[in-house]
Amino acid sequence: MTAARPAAAPVSTPEASPSPRRRLPAVLAVAVSAALLASRFGAADPATWALETVWVMAGLPLAVLTRRRFPLSDLLCGLLAAHALVLIVGGHYTYAEVPAGDWVRDWLGWERNPYDRFGHLVQGFVPAILVRELLVRTSPLRGSRWLAPLTVCACLAFSAVFEMLEWLAAVTGGEAADAFLGTQGDVWDTQWDMFCALIGATGALLLLSRVHDRALVRLRRDRPGAAS
Repeated sequence: MTAARPAAAPVSTPEASPSPRRRLPAVLAVAVSAALLASRFGAADPATWALETVWVMAGLPLAVLTRRRFPLSDLLCGLLAAHALVLIVGGHYTYAEVPAGDWVRDWLGWERNPYDRFGHLVQGFVPAILVRELLVRTSPLRGSRWLAPLTVCACLAFSAVFEMLEWLAAVTGGEAADAFLGTQGDVWDTQWDMFCALIGATGALLLLSRVHDRALVRLRRDRPGAAS
C-alpha cells in the first residue's frame, strides 16, 4: 500500500480587479462634482444656478448610492455626465448668456442665443437612453416594438413637467425668474423647448440603440451579478 498523500493546501486566488471600463463611472462622478463646485463661484445669478443644477445635485448622489445594486452602462454614464456639464454651464452663465451660444448666434446671424435650444435637445437625447436602459432591464419591453415609442413618450412627459416647473417659477418669482426661464422674448419658447426634446429623444434612439445594446451586453459580462 502506498501512503496517502496529504491533501493539497487550497490555493488562494486574488480577487478579480474591477474592469477598467467600470472605473469610468467613478472618474466621471469626480469630474462632474468638480465642475459643479467650480461653477458656483462667479455664477451670474446664484438662484438660477441652483435651479438649473438641482438635477445634478440630486441625480449624482442617487447614481453613486445605487451603483452596486443597479450599475449603469458606461454609455449611459458618459451621456449623463455630458448632460450634467450642459446644465452646469447653463447654470453658471444663465442659458441666455452662455458665451459659446453668443458665438454661434453672431456667426450664423441669429437673433437669440441658441444654447437654450441646445439644452432642451440634450434634455431629450440623454433621458431617452436613460429611459431605454431602465425599460430594457426592468420591464418585459426588451425587444418589443413598443420600446422606442414609449421611450419617446416618457421623454416628452419629462419635458412637459420641466416646462410646468418653469411656469411655477415664473408665477412665484415674477421678474426674478426671467434668467431661469430664458425665453429671450420668444412667445413660443415652451413649444420650441418640447419640440427640441422630441427631436433629441428620437435622434438618440435612431443613432444609439444598437450601440446601447452592445453597452448593456458589456455591462452584463463585466458585472454578472448586476441587475440586467
